[in-house]
Amino acid sequence: MEKQTITINVTLDPTKTPDHIEWTAPGAGTLDTPKPAKAILLSLWDGEEKSAMRIDLWTKRMMVDEMNDLMVQTLLSLGETYARATRDEELAHELIGFAKSFKEKADEKIRQQGGE
Repeated sequence: MEKQTITINVTLDPTKTPDHIEWTAPGAGTLDTPKPAKAILLSLWDGEEKSAMRIDLWTKRMMVDEMNDLMVQTLLSLGETYARATRDEELAHELIGFAKSFKEKADEKIRQQGGE
């Protein structure tokens, strides 16, 4: 069996707020060198405890419109993953539909606040 390692480095400012995030995944081609990221959402499933463990971090430079895009893309991805894992297209489309609705509302809020 082959083992792979994904490394995530987080630099904190004096107030312990993430200032810089970078990650590598050696063996995945272009990810051998550190790649910067403004945010990370990591979910792990503990099968024994039957609970999700999460790490949600974002840097001070993450803008609201970027956070909106991250959330929408994550929700869309969850819908696609759910469909592949369960073959339940109906419930997967619920997640995807919610993501699209969320995007419309988030975009409207940005427009109202003068962001576009």
